Amino acid sequence: MSTEEHAPQPPLGSGPRYEDPYAHALRDGRGPLYMRRMDGGVLSSEVDRWCAAPDPADMSVLRRCKGAVLDIGCGPGRLVSALRALGHLVLGIDINSAAVARTADTGGAALCRSVFERLPGEGFWNTALLMDGNIGIGGDPPALLERIGSLVSPGGGLLLVEAAAHDVDERLHVRFDDGRGRLGRPFPWAHVGMAALRRTAAAAGWQPGEHWSVGDRHFLELKRCAKSRPAHTRRQG
Repeated sequence: MSTEEHAPQPPLGSGPRYEDPYAHALRDGRGPLYMRRMDGGVLSSEVDRWCAAPDPADMSVLRRCKGAVLDIGCGPGRLVSALRALGHLVLGIDINSAAVARTADTGGAALCRSVFERLPGEGFWNTALLMDGNIGIGGDPPALLERIGSLVSPGGGLLLVEAAAHDVDERLHVRFDDGRGRLGRPFPWAHVGMAALRRTAAAAGWQPGEHWSVGDRHFLELKRCAKSRPAHTRRQG
């Protein structure tokens, strides 16, 4: 969700009519869908890609996964299904019930739950994923990275993160917008590029590893430092 683009302005009316354009898009399996910043800008939401089979960029991440995998913000579950087919024990989590339902429809295991809530297997997961800009979850990357540190296995847990293609580090509020009158409720988000991700990860007890790109998508491997302090839950999201 990291590409700036133009989108239709919300229609004028007597006031906001909150719906769930993200859920509608997942049920349809296609967009348009935009992540509209409250300051007027727009971030793209590639819902058509999320609802399709994993592409080469996705597969470059999945090939690096080890052992049991937790997909944080799994969306419609394309990665959960692919990892299951590759023989991994995998669980997706998402706060949107439509996303969890679509993941289950493809045969994947998923829970409708925030990463900041209690989760199965805390401290057990070998690999965690933050794909499709999900480093933005909760609008607080330090808190998110610290929380994930308590979910992966200590002294060897792996986190694979997708970051923005350009140098950016900002906190904002956004809402989903389908450009056709459906507007979601505002929620906190973060927009983070590779340099900022490296800094934030190191401060949260992660050791940056391999950085690679496929097309215009950029990824970073993070390893949990053996002597990192325990993470603390600080917010819901």
